[in-house]
Amino acid sequence: QGQEKLSCNPKKENGTHVVLCELGNPMKAGARITVDMQLSVSGLEDMGDAITFQLQLRSKNSPSSTNTSVTVTVPVEAEAEMELRGNSLPATTVLPTSWHWVEGSRRLQDHGIKVEHVYELHNKGPSTVSGVTLRLAVPHLLGGSVLLYLLDLGTEGGMNCTHHPALNPDQV
Repeated sequence: QGQEKLSCNPKKENGTHVVLCELGNPMKAGARITVDMQLSVSGLEDMGDAITFQLQLRSKNSPSSTNTSVTVTVPVEAEAEMELRGNSLPATTVLPTSWHWVEGSRRLQDHGIKVEHVYELHNKGPSTVSGVTLRLAVPHLLGGSVLLYLLDLGTEGGMNCTHHPALNPDQV
């Protein structure tokens, strides 16, 4: 008929985390009770895509064969918002009017002014992330001519990186 808050207590039982909730005492024979439970569970990053709970109704009265358990499987969905930030150093580059690209040269200054592009990938949460793949496409040719000469690619912070085979083709 009415709604009541349950008194629930977490404890460990045989190495398993158990939450015991007292439904009512004494309970009348044939009584029907509906219980809505909201659980907050942390540390689910490596649990896979679901977590399983085993629910059991037990009576303190004489042993009963009706003390059966029910298994409930709940999907786990991690949520994390990623943000990509980028800068070019220097921010603005102007080629001198007298400069010309030198075909076949292995000197860096004959290929243009060095510009470093730095990208930072940030996790804004709320969950942690792993196995993130970032694909960054850099236009290095324009109409068959070299637009950007890709010299080097590096990472920091334990990331692995693969790159396009056109990286530093003249071995400058």
